[in-house]
Amino acid sequence: MTIFETIVIAIVEGLTEFLPVSSTGHMIITQNLLGVESTEFVKAFTFIIQFGAILSVVVLYWKRFFQLNRTPAPEGASPLKRFLHKYDFYWKLFVAFIPAAVLGLLFSDAIDAMLESVAVVAAMLVLGGIFMLFCDKIFNKGSEDTPFTEKRAFMVGLFQCISMIPGVSRSMATIVGGMSQGLTRKAAAEFSFFLAVPTMFGATLYKVYKILKTGGMEMIMDNMTTLIVGNAVAFIVAMLAIKGFIKYVQKYGFKAFGWYRIIVGGLILAMMAAGFDLQIM
Repeated sequence: MTIFETIVIAIVEGLTEFLPVSSTGHMIITQNLLGVESTEFVKAFTFIIQFGAILSVVVLYWKRFFQLNRTPAPEGASPLKRFLHKYDFYWKLFVAFIPAAVLGLLFSDAIDAMLESVAVVAAMLVLGGIFMLFCDKIFNKGSEDTPFTEKRAFMVGLFQCISMIPGVSRSMATIVGGMSQGLTRKAAAEFSFFLAVPTMFGATLYKVYKILKTGGMEMIMDNMTTLIVGNAVAFIVAMLAIKGFIKYVQKYGFKAFGWYRIIVGGLILAMMAAGFDLQIM
């Protein structure tokens, strides 16, 4: 990969990681349009630069990310309940993280295989886009008074599992999951951002572990500059994207993202039907 290709793919990652448009799908399409060969390093690169995007969430929301629950625990609560009450934020993130962690480990190879298919990405972009045209009406606007319980956190985690299909979008799945549990657009989007941290960090660590296990240390070291540049660009762009997305979605909802997904996915399917070879090289 050249530095130009690195920067372009990292910009796409930063822009789309927290938007409901599928960052993985966009990176696969961008990689294909740039003519970047799908080597083992390139596949790893798309996972590893997620670390930059993760860091943007921690930096933007650091006060909430490192704040314990200072409210009194319920009277008569057991020591365990008191502990979970104090670390309520982290506990609910963990509960929501469990489903994707389990399924990700069980079906890692199948997920990697689907990442090779532009057709799957395009079809999921269209189907997800159609759903997003109506999700605001389906789930209304939610309520700021809705208590976010462990059960609701787990349900959001189940929704996140759908995003293992390339083109679905982790952000879309978790935001819709939050809205289905009665959260407002803003609250659902913010929890989606928070949940991205353990999920993406775990996926990145697992990918790096698999690389090192198969003797890929030299590959990483040889491409360290590419990884540093990719993470730095993803970090900066993701920070800007998160700020803009929260403001936009509070005011306008998700319909524009739905139309965008339909147009992009439909265009790709039309090009494939016309005989263009868009498969990953």
